[in-house]
Amino acid sequence: MDLASESKMNSEGGEGRPVPPTSLPLQGGPSQRKKLSAPRISLSLDQSEDDLGETPDDLDINVDDLDTPDEGDYTDHEMDWEDPNPASRTGPSEPSYSIPTYSAEEERQDGKLWRTVVIGEQEHRINMKVIEPYMRVISHGGYYSNGVNAIIVFAACFLPDSDREEYHDIMENLFLYVISTLELMVAEDYMIVYLNGATPHRRMPGLGWLKKCYQMIDRRLKKNLKSFIILHPSWFIRTILAVTKPFISTKFSSKIKYVNSLDELQETIPMDSIQIPECIITVDKELKEAAENSKRNSFLMGLESTTTTTTKTTTAAAAGGGRGRTDRPGAAGASSS
Repeated sequence: MDLASESKMNSEGGEGRPVPPTSLPLQGGPSQRKKLSAPRISLSLDQSEDDLGETPDDLDINVDDLDTPDEGDYTDHEMDWEDPNPASRTGPSEPSYSIPTYSAEEERQDGKLWRTVVIGEQEHRINMKVIEPYMRVISHGGYYSNGVNAIIVFAACFLPDSDREEYHDIMENLFLYVISTLELMVAEDYMIVYLNGATPHRRMPGLGWLKKCYQMIDRRLKKNLKSFIILHPSWFIRTILAVTKPFISTKFSSKIKYVNSLDELQETIPMDSIQIPECIITVDKELKEAAENSKRNSFLMGLESTTTTTTKTTTAAAAGGGRGRTDRPGAAGASSS
């Protein structure tokens, strides 16, 4: 629109301004983006400042009368910066890993897996889960001597096999468990019953482990130990004790006693509260039967030997008597001649 036309439009009408549109036409097809055309604004250089400052009533627009697109018209037209297929932009989705929750009960259970003990004024931590299958190695066997002195039972048959990969870790934690349990069980004098039967060589504790146990035992426990009884001693345990004599005191060595059967043990200490493992009972029966068979064989061999000796003596005596009778007639004939 040129300046002449604008001047003519300004000269017509009361105010001389064009009538504002009552609707905003939409342009473009359904596949194109819809744009709203803005009304033309007349700018005249001839107008005064007063005219520019006026706000005519004709510029009031009723928004409800505007022809605006519906919300459904935008469903097929996304914003330019929004990708309708996020997977093509980020690539294959990576698996998400959720952090497992840790309940209060699991926390309490985890606390039970570790025990803190003080041995020799030094704090140690015991992994209870590692030694759980072997905790029966030490138990309380009741009391003796008027119910004051404790009986501690150590069952070597419950020790782990030495060919296990974690054997040293198990024995280290088991050692701490045995020492700490011993300190809790013992208040006054006590005795230890070592169940050696039914223990294969691969489960026998090593010399270093026994030496460490002896060195870590508190002086009070060493002093209050009155007897160390070994049930079903083998040549192996006898050899170990003989080798350990150089670092074991004479007093401790004098407390060691060997017992060959459960019957003999029952004659030494009360057995009411001692839990004897089934494998120990089986070994005891086998050893008892072997001892009875050995005695029976010895008796039979002795009886056979005595019978043989008697038979030989009788035969020799009979042979000597016959020669004597034969010699006497000859001697009589010689004398008569």
